[in-house]
Amino acid sequence: MSYTMETSVAGDFDQVVELAVDALEDEGFGVLCDIDIRSTFEEKLGEDFQQYRILGACTPALAHEGLTAERELGALLPCNVIVYETDDGDVTVSAVDPQQLVGIADNDALDSIATDVRNRFERVLSTVGNGTR
Repeated sequence: MSYTMETSVAGDFDQVVELAVDALEDEGFGVLCDIDIRSTFEEKLGEDFQQYRILGACTPALAHEGLTAERELGALLPCNVIVYETDDGDVTVSAVDPQQLVGIADNDALDSIATDVRNRFERVLSTVGNGTR
């Protein structure tokens, strides 16, 4: 069972990251953190790695609703969206599948929130896949 949703595009890595951030914002997400894995591995390990970023995305109203229904949900937030360069030079944007993520909480009150977030992520990935905003 897949735990992510993804799209791959040909394009400049930094431009795809920017497009993904803009598409997330258009869907009501804020990017709370932006972790540059390549830079971190080089700095901390002296290792070279492909371009790879982790964007921690959150919609405050939905996070509030979810945390009200399930206080421990915070351990699963924010929802991560990753952007990485593939071996063939394309760029993949992949988002955690929120339905799979909150499924581990086994709380029916989270189902509609997960569906809403999934629908938003599908639109984000469609925007990125089309290369338009």
